[in-house]
Amino acid sequence: QVELVESGGGLVQAGGSLRLSCAPSGRPFVSSAMGWFRQSPGKEREFVAAINWAGLSTHYSDSVKGRFTISRDHAKNSVYLEMNNLSPEDTAVYYCAVRRPALGGPSAGWGTSPDYDGVLHWGKGTLVTVSS
Repeated sequence: QVELVESGGGLVQAGGSLRLSCAPSGRPFVSSAMGWFRQSPGKEREFVAAINWAGLSTHYSDSVKGRFTISRDHAKNSVYLEMNNLSPEDTAVYYCAVRRPALGGPSAGWGTSPDYDGVLHWGKGTLVTVSS
């Protein structure tokens, strides 16, 4: 049973920063693209960022581009999401995800909201709350 464990969420003031971590238990996903998604209350889950298996190619949603950075460390079997200049609109539960094998870079193969059928495994999520 694969489990993705997210951590690093919490309460932060607007303009602040947080760093989320995701560590799969069990097998490492060294050849898989991985991503971060989020879901705000009353809204559908949305794509945030993704990174390819090598960690050399990334893709971001327009809403976080320039403020968030996704990275991965194969030695630690972990994926990270560095979030800067946070705003209350970033308040959401953030989910780590492993993509099914697919052609194309990190922007491809995830599917579409709300199902994202390109996701092979979801984490349970970590809550990020940004106060104004």
